[in-house]
Amino acid sequence: MNKYDLIIIGSGPGGYVGAIRAAQLGQKVAIIEKYPTLGGTCLNVGCIPSKALLDSSEHYHNADKSFETHGIKISNLGVDLKQMVKRKQDVVDQTCKGVEFLMKKNKIEVFTGVGSFKSAKVITVTANDGSTQEIEGTNIIIATGSKPVTPESFNYDKNRVITSTEALNIEKLPKKMVVIGAGVIGLELGSVFARLGTQVDVVEYMDSIIGGMDVDCGKELRRSLKKLGINFHLKHMVTGVKGTKTAVTVSVQKRDSEEKFDLKADYCLIAIGRKPYTEGLGLENTKVELDEKGRVKVDEHLQTGEPGVYAIGDVIPGAMLAHKAEEEGVFLAELLAGQKPHIDYNLIPGVVYTWPEVAAVGATEEMLKEKGVAYKVGKFPFKALGRARASMDTEGMVKVLADKETDEILGVHMVGPRCADLIMEAVALMEFRASAEDMARLCHPHPTFTEAVKEAALAATDNRALHV
Repeated sequence: MNKYDLIIIGSGPGGYVGAIRAAQLGQKVAIIEKYPTLGGTCLNVGCIPSKALLDSSEHYHNADKSFETHGIKISNLGVDLKQMVKRKQDVVDQTCKGVEFLMKKNKIEVFTGVGSFKSAKVITVTANDGSTQEIEGTNIIIATGSKPVTPESFNYDKNRVITSTEALNIEKLPKKMVVIGAGVIGLELGSVFARLGTQVDVVEYMDSIIGGMDVDCGKELRRSLKKLGINFHLKHMVTGVKGTKTAVTVSVQKRDSEEKFDLKADYCLIAIGRKPYTEGLGLENTKVELDEKGRVKVDEHLQTGEPGVYAIGDVIPGAMLAHKAEEEGVFLAELLAGQKPHIDYNLIPGVVYTWPEVAAVGATEEMLKEKGVAYKVGKFPFKALGRARASMDTEGMVKVLADKETDEILGVHMVGPRCADLIMEAVALMEFRASAEDMARLCHPHPTFTEAVKEAALAATDNRALHV
């Protein structure tokens, strides 16, 4: 039986990054992946392919809606969705091959098959052909990720009633699509098809979109997406979904009344969240426990109830984000090597890759109110920036929350162009407990989108923004 210092079950961002860091630190590492390609949900059917389609659809939308204003004339503009999907797959293939290369470079042994615990130290790997082999690990990390939530009443059939996995491979542009859920996945993919000309209806049970993020950001994003043509049915619930070979009917009821109606479409995209993937792991052969939501219970060191068995990423409590999983993978690799790493979960940013983008780090106003923290707010709209006007990206704003007494930055929330990148300024400054005045006094280049961050910080510092 082959023995390893570390075995990781799952090759998503948490698993493969943790494997690389452990190998760098001199560990003998094995990684187990049940699918033929590495990278997990993120690289194969999540973050990477969705961003490829988001970019392609944004290029088309700009060519259709704004190029003429820029003085660029295009005739016979059209959508070749099949080519968009092909390009998306090329991006995925290149990225996955990159991970395969990194495994070889770092001498990490890859096992293809389903990994399950025979005991706390021995993992059985079952290949697709049914053959099995056993490997032993001093330490083992569960990094099996998550899968979409698909209620039985929604009749998920992978044909007309789909999840993000199937939506990424639609090659004929639908005329109508219903999206259940106004969270990150639903709005990102809904915006892809809306840009290309599909009529998109979003059904959301809650009062607002992107729940859990700043309410002002949700209002700004909803305003932008409505301009894109997306219809929102907030405070509504789905009572049933029926799909045929060629269409789908979604039955909807208003949350607080008897009002009901049907939405007919070509596809229904279920995007109401994801759940931890722990099936087939053989956890019953260990002391690993699950909580009421099916997540693996871990302590502050990410260790389960079984000594030497750890868990990271979507399979444990916390935000289901690729970069959160990466941080946890590195954290564990370094911890097991005797180092003293640290993760500040408050400083893990969240991003929605619609256009405009949404990005946030730290506390929201709602959180601060709930905790009774005295705070001050600074806001600045992108429409007041010369750079935004030059690029015709004027929607959105930056919002800075700071402690009323100490001026320490407590949270930064933004909707606008390139916010996925702009948020890192806030993350870096908050890591060192900077004040809003520190942020405001940094010299930001002109003209750039980053000036909105400076101006929002100025607004939070004695209300002295310069350009509004």
